[in-house]
Amino acid sequence: MSETSRATTLTRLAELDAEHAKAIAGGGPKYTERHRTRGKLLARERIELLLDPDTPFLELSPLAAYGSDYPVGASMVTGIGVIEGTECVITANDPTVRGGASNPWTLKKALRANEIAFANRLPLVNLVESGGADLPSQKEIFIPGGALFRDLTRLSAAGIPTVAVVFGNSTAGGAYVPGMSDHVIMVKERSKVFLGGPPLVKMATGEISDDESLGGADMHARTSGLADYFALDEPDALRLARRVVARLRWRKQGPAPAASYDPPFHDEDELLGIVPEELKTPFDPREVIARITDGSEFDEFKPLYGPSLATGWAQVHGYPVGILANAQGVLFSAESQKAAQFIQLANQRDIPLLFLHNTTGYMVGKEYEQAGIIKHGAMMINAVSNSRVPHISVLMGASYGAGHYGMCGRAFEPRFLFAWPSAKSAVMGPAQLAGVLSIVARQSAEARGQAYDEEADAALRAMVEQQIESESLPMFLSGRLYDDGVIDPRDTRTVLGLCLSAVHSAPVEGARGGFGIFRM
Repeated sequence: MSETSRATTLTRLAELDAEHAKAIAGGGPKYTERHRTRGKLLARERIELLLDPDTPFLELSPLAAYGSDYPVGASMVTGIGVIEGTECVITANDPTVRGGASNPWTLKKALRANEIAFANRLPLVNLVESGGADLPSQKEIFIPGGALFRDLTRLSAAGIPTVAVVFGNSTAGGAYVPGMSDHVIMVKERSKVFLGGPPLVKMATGEISDDESLGGADMHARTSGLADYFALDEPDALRLARRVVARLRWRKQGPAPAASYDPPFHDEDELLGIVPEELKTPFDPREVIARITDGSEFDEFKPLYGPSLATGWAQVHGYPVGILANAQGVLFSAESQKAAQFIQLANQRDIPLLFLHNTTGYMVGKEYEQAGIIKHGAMMINAVSNSRVPHISVLMGASYGAGHYGMCGRAFEPRFLFAWPSAKSAVMGPAQLAGVLSIVARQSAEARGQAYDEEADAALRAMVEQQIESESLPMFLSGRLYDDGVIDPRDTRTVLGLCLSAVHSAPVEGARGGFGIFRM
C-alpha cells in the first residue's frame, strides 16, 4: 500500500464529490425553493419515501452530461433500490432542472436504466414530472426517443412490471409513459397528462379547455381510465406505489446467496493505496481481490500459466463469482487462452464473471504477432462476446485498446460497469498515441522531401497528450454513460453485492456451446 497513492486517490475522490454535489443540487437554490413552495418533494426525497427504510440505493450514472452543455446529472435520477422487499429500477425526473425536460443525456440515462431493468428482470418504477423534450435539442431526442416507449412495451411483454407515478406534467410524448405502463398512479390536482396542452389544442382545433378537464388526475381516474390509482398527495402516491410493488409478489429466478459468509479479512480502506499514481507501475490485483471477497478467499485457476492475468473462483456477499483480474497490464497469448478457457468453465457452471481492469492491451511486436497474438486475443474476445452468464466490470487502472474489449468493456454489454477514480480508458495511452501521430507525420514529411518542423511536432504532441489524457479520465467517460458510475474503491464490495443481488432476479444460465469458431 502506498501513502502517495492513497493521497492521490483521496484528492480525486474530493473532485468526484464536488461533481456529485452538482447533480444533487439539481437546478440550484432558486428553482429548488420554487419547487418546494408548490408543496412538492424533490426527486431524491420521492425516492427516499418510496424505498424501504434503511435500505441502500445504488444510484446509476450520477455524472451523466458531465463535460457537456447540460447540467451534471442530466435532470434525472436513476438507480436500484428495494421497495417492499423487491429490488426495482427507479427513475425520477428532476423538475428543478428546466422543469424536468429531457435533453440528449437524459434520454441516454433513461435508456440505460431500461436496459438494466430488462437484462436483470427488475420491475421498473418511473417517478414522472417532466415538461417533455428540451425543445432546442429536439433533433437529438425525437427520433431515438421512441426507444423509451418501445422499452416499456417490451418490458411488459417480458412479464417485467412497469409502474408510473405521475407527480406533475407528463405531456406530449411523455404522456405515453403512463399510457404504456402496467400500473399508473396520479396525484390529485397535480398530475397533468395529455398529448397536447390547452395552447396546442386551441391552435390545432380551436377548442378552449383547461388543464384539469384535459388531463388532470381526477379526469383520468373517473373518465379516461388512464389512472389506475388516485392519490391525494405525493406521500399518498408513494404509499400506493409501494402497495403496487408489494402486490406483484415478485420472486427472483436466480439462486439465493449463501446463508452465511465471512467478511474480508483485510481492511477495505487499504484499497485507496493499491493503484499507483503512475499506471505504468504494475500492482497485484490479488490485493484488491483479498479486500472484496468473502473471507478474502480466492481459488486461483492456472496461477503459473499466463501470470499477467489472474483468474479464479471466489464469493462476494454469498454469491459465487469467477474473477478475471489484470496483473501486469499486458495481455499475452497465454493469458488470452487462459481467459477463454476460464470463461467457458464459468458458463458451464452458471457462475457470474467479474472483470477487474488494469490492462494496456494485447502485446504488440514481431515476436508476438508471429506467435499468434491476434488469433489468441480474438479467442478471448470471442469467449467474452458469447458468454451468457452475467458480467460485471470494474475499471481499476488502465483499460486501453482491445484489452478493454477482452475484459468486457461497455460495448460487450456487461450487466454493470463501474470505474475507480484512478481508471483511464482510451485507444492507447496519451504519450503512445501522440507518439504514433508524430511518427506518421514525420514519415509523411520525409516522403514529400520536406524538412520536419520539430518545434511544431513538440507542440502537437503536447496538445494531443493533453486532449487524450482529459478524454480518458473516468469522470469524462462517466459523463457519456460509458460506465454506470465512478465509485469510491472502498465501496466496491458493497456495490458488487448490490449488483450481484440484482442480476439474480433473472435466471443465471451460461452458454452451452454456442461460442464462435476459436482460431487455434
